[in-house]
Amino acid sequence: MGYQPISGKIIILGITGSIASYKSVDLASKLTQLGAEVDVILTEAATKFINPLTFQSVTGRQAYTDQDLWGDKAHILHVNLTKDADMLCIAPITANTIAKLAHGFCNDLLSISALAIGTGKDSIPVIIAPAMDGNMFDHEATQHNLNILIKRGYHITGPAMGHLASGLIAQGRMSEPIIILDKIRYLLSRTGPLRRKKIVVTAGGTREPIDPVRVITNLSSGKQGVAIAQSALDYGADVVLISPPLDLSIPNDVVHKIAQTAQEMQDAVLEETKNADVLIMAAAVADFRPKSYKTQKIKNKIKPLILELEPTPDILTLVSKRKQSSGTPRVTIGFAAETNDLLKNAQKKLNEKKLDMIIANDVSAVNAGFSVDTNKVSIIPAHGAVEHLPLMQKAEVADIIIQKVIDKLKETTNKSDKS
Repeated sequence: MGYQPISGKIIILGITGSIASYKSVDLASKLTQLGAEVDVILTEAATKFINPLTFQSVTGRQAYTDQDLWGDKAHILHVNLTKDADMLCIAPITANTIAKLAHGFCNDLLSISALAIGTGKDSIPVIIAPAMDGNMFDHEATQHNLNILIKRGYHITGPAMGHLASGLIAQGRMSEPIIILDKIRYLLSRTGPLRRKKIVVTAGGTREPIDPVRVITNLSSGKQGVAIAQSALDYGADVVLISPPLDLSIPNDVVHKIAQTAQEMQDAVLEETKNADVLIMAAAVADFRPKSYKTQKIKNKIKPLILELEPTPDILTLVSKRKQSSGTPRVTIGFAAETNDLLKNAQKKLNEKKLDMIIANDVSAVNAGFSVDTNKVSIIPAHGAVEHLPLMQKAEVADIIIQKVIDKLKETTNKSDKS
């Protein structure tokens, strides 16, 4: 696994009185596995649904209840819990607790702790995941209270549509733990070294239509490009991912633009890199496309079938030419997927397209290249020594590439400051 913004963070996880509280055990477990220190606070109503010991078992830390508020640390417990915290997440949160937070009531340990966090630009992020019956969520009072919290800077995830404890199907189900986890991961990444940097990543193989049912494409799955997008997001960047439709989970907070053909990808890349800091061209763009498109399906009785092809646009060359006049993007990185003469072909592409770096990988190698979760690449900078990486997970490759991006951006900034 690559860089993880959750690792080492202190997260307060609030649990309120909802049947959905059982889901939060999974959330607490996942956060702990990712290296977070999770301090759980249960309201009295929450303890009617789930035992604090359950949370202590998965986090390895004490789970707090209102009884602790009146112990020997009562006058400072809420301060001690919140002073070093990096985030407060309340999942599930009931309509009652939403109302209390909106109007500043603090009659239990969770609401006192939420108030102790404060508000404003220097306060820590707060995520709430509502869970309640559909009519309760839709009620004017609940919506009014949620709007107050949104204006105060709270982040709301869900609720989802689905089958509720009442037997109704409505909007009121707590977001699944993986959705909440993604939001936590994103918010904790916003202070990373790539904050306020825009990174454009391309992924997957383009599809050049022959007729309404056939295309010319390749075996690229998009896994490496998506891993790079996730890593850039984890380091704090604002990320735009440009790809054809992929059979992969796309990070929720990535801006995903669909580009089926090489021409569509060219148009999207040129548009998005006008104000970008970095372009990482991990997509396998088709080198050729049919010279003419048949509007009707070609019948299989036509034998032999001869397709006349023409070159597709060279996107990186167009970006490099514009970069010479505009200066953007500051860093351009390409990929060279080869089956022979790997370094020679990659070096040629690096020079011809005036890239800052190229990632070369032999797609014919075992467990590397297309459609697998691992990769073995060589990183070739415009200036400097080639770095050969061993076989590793694509998330790890992505992390190394993004670290190189951070170093390159610092280098370009230093050059700009000196000039």
